[in-house]
Amino acid sequence: MNVFNVRCIRHKVDMLADEHPKTMTDEEYLQSEVLSHVKREYIDGRVYAMAGAGPNHNRISVNISSEFQRHLKGMPCETYMADMKVRSGNDYFYPDVMVDCASLERIGQFTTSPILIIEVLSKSTRKNDTTIKLMRYINMESLQEYVLIEQDSVCVHVLRKTNNWLSEYFYLGDTVTFESIGLSLAVEEIYDRVDNDDMREFRQQKQNLPD
Repeated sequence: MNVFNVRCIRHKVDMLADEHPKTMTDEEYLQSEVLSHVKREYIDGRVYAMAGAGPNHNRISVNISSEFQRHLKGMPCETYMADMKVRSGNDYFYPDVMVDCASLERIGQFTTSPILIIEVLSKSTRKNDTTIKLMRYINMESLQEYVLIEQDSVCVHVLRKTNNWLSEYFYLGDTVTFESIGLSLAVEEIYDRVDNDDMREFRQQKQNLPD
């Protein structure tokens, strides 16, 4: 079976999972999630299987989480990437990157106190990331910043509690300041190694610049 067929089958399975989400209590979800081979999010009493992330998605998540980890070394706040759940109300999500300042002993299987959440947008997650998750996240008492990052183009969308959750957008040539942890990153750093039209054009322009 070739790679294309495998991807098609996985996509079909994900589509079916979303079309027929399983209903269960949050306690049943937490118990079953420990044994699940696939990460699943829990929204309004239903369980949704998460689709696998592509190369650009992973590159952006790794770029950010590695910079965050380096910056927060020796500090009480910690960076989590993809495998730590966050609970908002009765729902549970797996943010792509998250910073939390609670101790590991207090966090356990999930956290309720993130100060910064980042989601990398894709076709399969965009709707939830920009609607359901946005509303759940910004209503969390602890959250200071919610960041949405495009992977097929270059755009960083930042919402901050200090700015009444109004949208700010950053592009190539800009610097994004993550106020909640006191770190600034150039948009170019966030998109290091990412392969999309914007980044290919940007790299080509840099190569053509005179020495």
